Amino acid sequence: MSDSYSSLFDAWSRASTRAFENYLAANRAAMAAMGVSTEETWGDTAATLGNGQVETTVAADATLPGWEVELDATDGGLQVGDSVRFSKTLSAEDVEQFAAVSGDTNPLHLDDEAASQTRFGGRIVHGSLVSGLISAALARLPGTVVYLSQDTEFRAPVRIGDRVTADVEAVEDLGGNRFRLRTQVLRDDDPVIDGEAVVLIE
Repeated sequence: MSDSYSSLFDAWSRASTRAFENYLAANRAAMAAMGVSTEETWGDTAATLGNGQVETTVAADATLPGWEVELDATDGGLQVGDSVRFSKTLSAEDVEQFAAVSGDTNPLHLDDEAASQTRFGGRIVHGSLVSGLISAALARLPGTVVYLSQDTEFRAPVRIGDRVTADVEAVEDLGGNRFRLRTQVLRDDDPVIDGEAVVLIE
């Protein structure tokens, strides 16, 4: 790696870290605004991994009723083959809060009558909210995860009240603490989102 490239990468990494820290601060503020105490729900939580052989501590993990996490990872940092699943039921309240935070007030997501006239025959969940569960899964991986890219293919709508699961697996070590991940969101084991991500683990 050349010195100029290394300096550029270091500057980018510092900027990404600051952006990520700002995102976390904004997320905590949003949680507090919704009445979720970050003092009570954010901290170090012991989690038994899906393979039943390893136990780890997941930092900055929030557990709310209805959230389920399955982490299957090796000790000592992320490796190819490690995976994580994050499950949640997406409610009307989730959709309304996402619309308020994001500004996406498309009637397809908020207005029963207008949505009933569309090809979907009723309200559906924002695609960005559904894909956001991938980010929730990534937050449970070992280390601090910084998104570098995410490719997403929406395959089916998610309806209000559906329980969906983000399923993420590390499929390639790209070097420099970067990994390519297979990312899916499933409803009843059927993919509603397919894609892949590249992340940096710090």
